[in-house]
Amino acid sequence: MADVYETDRYVGEYLLFHYGKPKEILPWEHGPAAALDFPVRTVGYFSKGSVGRSLDVGCAVGRSSFELGRTSSEVIGIDFSRAFITAAEKIGAGQTLSCQRLEEAGEVTTVNVSRPGGTDGGGITFEVGDAMNLRDELGNFDRVHAANLVCRLPEPRRFLSKLASLVRNGGELVLATPCTWLEEFTQKENWPEGRTLDWLKKELGNDFELIEVADEPFLIRETARKFQWTVSMVTKWKRVER
Repeated sequence: MADVYETDRYVGEYLLFHYGKPKEILPWEHGPAAALDFPVRTVGYFSKGSVGRSLDVGCAVGRSSFELGRTSSEVIGIDFSRAFITAAEKIGAGQTLSCQRLEEAGEVTTVNVSRPGGTDGGGITFEVGDAMNLRDELGNFDRVHAANLVCRLPEPRRFLSKLASLVRNGGELVLATPCTWLEEFTQKENWPEGRTLDWLKKELGNDFELIEVADEPFLIRETARKFQWTVSMVTKWKRVER
């Protein structure tokens, strides 16, 4: 299933999801507008103020990495999809990208997207990587962000077990997951036993203090009349100082 994220269709959908203007994504006045700008809203859970280093794991095409860059001197965005990372790098370099937006049947329209206003791409780098096998040379960070990633990993505990070494003492971790556990991504033996929140508390509780739990909807446009509306559970954690 991971290969679908290398296709032009998914790159286009995610570019629109991350960078599209509200009317380009949702033309219906009665639609769920509160679900727009999800990559901006999840980054907003970090505390106010500036920090040195931030890590965005599962960054997709990069919008949350640029949002982290507003308050971080250095940001590293990592995703398993090479196509997503290539798009993020082009956006970071100041390019305007064109994506094909499916209307219906075979009809498509073109939407142009670019780096969000107020960001210059400075201090932000992107790389292809596996969240379950992150390179040791990454070091540690003041903030780690991972949105809609955990329930898409074959072995999510491998990622969770790495977080204590990635987040500095007193640093913050923001995880968002829609808790949509599917066998095509994660075999059942690697699913949580019971509720995802209880499982996260068990897996992270020795090294992190749970600060906040919230619900954030997000919207992915498939066609002019078909959308994915999903609610992600956002958890904010503080690294216990040792």
